[in-house]
Amino acid sequence: MRENYTLKRLYCDQAFSEGAIAVLPKAQAHYLGTVLRMGVGDSLRLFNGREGEWRGEIISHSRKHTDVKLVEPLRAMSEVPDIALAFAPIRRHRTSFIFEKGTELGVSRFEPVITARTQFPKLSLEKAQAQIIEAAEQTERLDVPNVCKPVRLLDWIGMQAGRQIIFADEAGDALPAREALKSGQPRATLLIGPEGGFTEDERQALRQQESVLSVSLGPRILRADTAALSLLTLWQSLHGDWNNSLK
Repeated sequence: MRENYTLKRLYCDQAFSEGAIAVLPKAQAHYLGTVLRMGVGDSLRLFNGREGEWRGEIISHSRKHTDVKLVEPLRAMSEVPDIALAFAPIRRHRTSFIFEKGTELGVSRFEPVITARTQFPKLSLEKAQAQIIEAAEQTERLDVPNVCKPVRLLDWIGMQAGRQIIFADEAGDALPAREALKSGQPRATLLIGPEGGFTEDERQALRQQESVLSVSLGPRILRADTAALSLLTLWQSLHGDWNNSLK
């Protein structure tokens, strides 16, 4: 239904059904009324990450909230690749970049890990989720990726039983990522190290795991955010949903 793509699109964490009233909070009401100059009778698209995308019509508007009547479903939920991105938090604006671009590139879950060289271990999950939602709104995703509470790397490794870990190893003796990923699995977690890299003990702990696939991202040392997007792009091209078109 491409004719509906010109309608503004917002996330709404409420249950959807035909005729139901979605109540948008103050921030979204301000955005619709003050920024977009929308009002009663105008249409928009809503999604909740669970029940697809719906067309709604504004039936009342105030400074405190906007009421939207759900009129019809536009798109049903579809299966998305199960690809998680684990990374050590870095500077705030660059971590925000990872959340934004990772959402655009199809990450289903963000898993912050704390390593020996992590310099910025504190992370606001509320702000991170807000950034992810905004990116999902703009990229036409029907689902919304989750962000997990940060955990220490060794504890995180113990939580990955049965799941392939694709480990960007800066040591330089791993197979090139494009070649190594051909044997990758469609259900995987990509792991990116901190600024300064993993310690040798951390690297050995990872390499001892049967489910770990070590890959090289080339002869240059990449920033953590660059490495994350590079590995995501390679994985998507081989195992992701890039062969699917927007419907």
